Amino acid sequence: MTNNDTQHATSSPNDESLWRFANANGMDRREFLRLLIIGGAAAVITACSGNLFTGDSADPTATAVRQRLLFKDPGPFIARDDIGLEARLENLHDLITPNDLFFVRNNGPTPDIDVSNWQLSIEGDAITESVQLSYEELQRLPSRILVSYLECAGNHRAMFGILQGREAEGTQWERGAIGNGEWTGVSLRDVLTVAGITDAAVSVLLVGLDTGAPENGFRYVLPVEKAMDSDTLLAYSLNGEPLPKDHGFPLRAIVPGWIGSSHIKWLGRIVVSSEQLWTRNNTTSYVLIGGDYPPEGEARGKPVTAQVIKSALALSWPAQLSQGQQRIHGYAHSPAGPISRVEWSADGGRTWRNAELSREQPDYSWARFEFTWSAEAGEHTIMTRATDTAGNTQPDHVPFNEKGYLFNQPLPHPIRVS
Repeated sequence: MTNNDTQHATSSPNDESLWRFANANGMDRREFLRLLIIGGAAAVITACSGNLFTGDSADPTATAVRQRLLFKDPGPFIARDDIGLEARLENLHDLITPNDLFFVRNNGPTPDIDVSNWQLSIEGDAITESVQLSYEELQRLPSRILVSYLECAGNHRAMFGILQGREAEGTQWERGAIGNGEWTGVSLRDVLTVAGITDAAVSVLLVGLDTGAPENGFRYVLPVEKAMDSDTLLAYSLNGEPLPKDHGFPLRAIVPGWIGSSHIKWLGRIVVSSEQLWTRNNTTSYVLIGGDYPPEGEARGKPVTAQVIKSALALSWPAQLSQGQQRIHGYAHSPAGPISRVEWSADGGRTWRNAELSREQPDYSWARFEFTWSAEAGEHTIMTRATDTAGNTQPDHVPFNEKGYLFNQPLPHPIRVS
């Protein structure tokens, strides 16, 4: 499959809806048409300085355009920029996140891919021969099923501003850029074995077919060790159903415990290289940049790979509850292993009590926790902190980084009781 074969993978929103949005943001018709010709919907959206997805889901024009850039109903979510849909944790009650409530973080319009014309291409100087696999051929390889959470590296980013008074760049995700799913697919290791990966392999580049994204297809470089981990999947199913279009149909990567940008959606090409590869996403974009993070290789700072331990209450932010005994639940996760303990505090962290953990933590799942709180009238704050089986606990403070990645301080959750 060549780069010229990806035309079927693009889609564009309704031009009239897009024009109304562009005009509302000060663009004239001539500039709108020029951008539409040279770069499609993504170019128009970028030129409008990100004003479309500000979280105001009540705006009819923004809603209409968003519904044309995505396939799922944005109604149950908090709208974020960059075509983002943040899950409302208060709507999540079970261990597995339903497909229709699973958050979305895209870098352009969702491609509408015809799977009958789709192929996965494996190429590069560290394989014995280039290989193209159809959807049916992939499904004939040995399948794997595993449960894994998937979280954007910028989840909790807004907390740098809220709790540290220093706003980081990027989409101001609060707590819901995360979901927990049951993924079915094939091991990336098996696919690379089919292509004859050699001992010279160093980097494995995954490239998506979302041509409206940066670099003409969103991409991420995995070290060969992570690519050859048997639990690194190429998934074609989420929660027992074919991947929803907004979540990468027909094929996406699942890299358990690593940041969401490594879980490349609409996967179309894999490049196996004998050299360290550098792209936008490991030099300037998904990089910890700041005084605590010296540059590494060609990166401006420390490239982001694994996630960090976190916990959050499944309540609206801020929450409103009635007086009396309240049964409150939330979720915690860590890339280093199962969660062993979640504590909660209603007095600013002076005293901590243990929450009850669900026994279910299969594979790379998050953990569900619960506790009972006697809610009295007034303004309150509840904090949680998690500890995993490797001994990692959420820190009291996280050093600032410009992009706002990996924030995992315990979150003081405001609650009004009436």
